[in-house]
Amino acid sequence: MQIHALYHVPFEDIGSMAAYFEKTGHDVAVTRLWQAEPLPEITDFDMLVVMGGPMGVHDDARHPWLAAEKRFLEAAMKRDKTILGICLGAQLMVHVAGAPVRPNGHREIGWFPVRRSDQAQTTVLQDALPPAFDAFHWHGDTFDLPAGAVPLGSSQACTHQGFIMADRMVGLQFHLETTPASARALIDHCAEELDGSAYVQEPAAMLADPQRFQQINAIMEKLLDALCTIHP
Repeated sequence: MQIHALYHVPFEDIGSMAAYFEKTGHDVAVTRLWQAEPLPEITDFDMLVVMGGPMGVHDDARHPWLAAEKRFLEAAMKRDKTILGICLGAQLMVHVAGAPVRPNGHREIGWFPVRRSDQAQTTVLQDALPPAFDAFHWHGDTFDLPAGAVPLGSSQACTHQGFIMADRMVGLQFHLETTPASARALIDHCAEELDGSAYVQEPAAMLADPQRFQQINAIMEKLLDALCTIHP
């Protein structure tokens, strides 16, 4: 498969997914949107991965490339491409599908449990997500589910933690691709968001247990196994 990833900032990449795609023989190309790199043709990829970033879906004035990205993502969704959106990527999917994206009641940053929804068991991800698992979070916004979306899970701080549409377009509010290095990059570049509120952990707590990263990366592998068996 040909994978194409959209990056919004230099410090958020595909993390542990890079090793998975290399191991499984999938080619990966990248568009760095903040550098005004051109978007690919819809026919140039089999799977689209839309990564996160500190901006929001309504920040077109500050980030003019967002408008073109939204049009591109809408076209990819209409073509029923296999898509994985993470954090901002999931929010962009929701936005172009016509559902609201807005500030959450709490920032959620660090390790917090996600409870899988019962409906997730009716989807292609039925064997990918455990009934409950700790995930790495870094977000302040939330969303309503688009029409036809199946919820994947929730947390105490955020009702909608993920969704799947048409059994091939997945949005995750949380991060399963994060490695110790990418967590440190977020801490270094987004330290102003660590405000000590109820669902915001200290950097030392986020980095204390390397096995937590291995555990979420293993879940991501199962999720990618499910998505990469889908042929466009």
